[in-house]
Amino acid sequence: MHRSRFLFPVLAFGALALYPLAGGGFGIDLVTKIMVYAIFALSLELLAGTTGLVSFGHAAFFGIGAYAAVMLSPQSGPASALWLAPACMLAAAGYALAVGALSLRTKGVYFIMVTLAFAQMAYYVVHDTPFGGGTDGIYLTLKPTLAGLDLDQALLLYGFTLGCLMLVFALLALLLRSTFGRALAGIRVNEQRMRATGFSTYPYKLAAFVLSGAIAGLAGFLFAVKDGFVNPEMMGWHLSGAVLIMIILGGLGHLEGALIGAFAFALLQELFKSEAVFGAFAKHWQLGLGLAIIACVALLPRGLIGVPELLRERLVGRRNGARAAAEVQHELA
Repeated sequence: MHRSRFLFPVLAFGALALYPLAGGGFGIDLVTKIMVYAIFALSLELLAGTTGLVSFGHAAFFGIGAYAAVMLSPQSGPASALWLAPACMLAAAGYALAVGALSLRTKGVYFIMVTLAFAQMAYYVVHDTPFGGGTDGIYLTLKPTLAGLDLDQALLLYGFTLGCLMLVFALLALLLRSTFGRALAGIRVNEQRMRATGFSTYPYKLAAFVLSGAIAGLAGFLFAVKDGFVNPEMMGWHLSGAVLIMIILGGLGHLEGALIGAFAFALLQELFKSEAVFGAFAKHWQLGLGLAIIACVALLPRGLIGVPELLRERLVGRRNGARAAAEVQHELA
């Protein structure tokens, strides 16, 4: 199991690195978008899957990162991604610090509702005021550069996004194996027991919340660079719900599950939108997507990452059943 967990990211990132050799323009753009969603899903996985804090307002940090990318870009010339991306992460982390400092004093459904309320506040700031361009949004006229190369080039942006995804995955994998990560896991399992052993859990949860917001801000920055446009919908509750579905679909509590869930969600979305496959029903793609997700969650309680283990258990169960039946027949004979 441990070997397969080590092999999975190596194979997955290797396949993503080789994909541009075979994929066309549409495919490269689609996979770039999915990798951005995967970074977004990893940020929520740290909070919900590792720490047990289910946020329903995570899109606010994604949107702040995206808006910061547009607003901080100078009009006189393209900005360097080497300072713009950290600035966007810092903006999202700053809002996460304010939201986390207050919302982490609540628990359970109250925490969910408070995070949703803060996200809606950010949504209405950019939706109902000229600050963020209102409902029309704002355009990123000059896309940032990386080492003098324009990120407007699809292949360069693909490679940059893949590099960011690999760095985020490696960072979180190392973090989860550290003392900090083990403390977060302990908080998820039994926070009262952690307090009884001397851990002050609040700083750990706040640090995880801020780090999660910063990573979501990075995803927002990449999304703004890819599309060259931001609007209030990037902070909407439906996007917070979508990223929550991604990590549940892939398998809550696993970094690999966040990657699988992001790809599965986006590919299912594209499948049900396809008129070539579903004809006129493609206009109602949300219905098909919803039914598919309900079926996956009902049939796969451990998510898509649990499929190999589920198949193994059923195979072993059948073998044991057949062996027991053979022994009974042998005794009767």
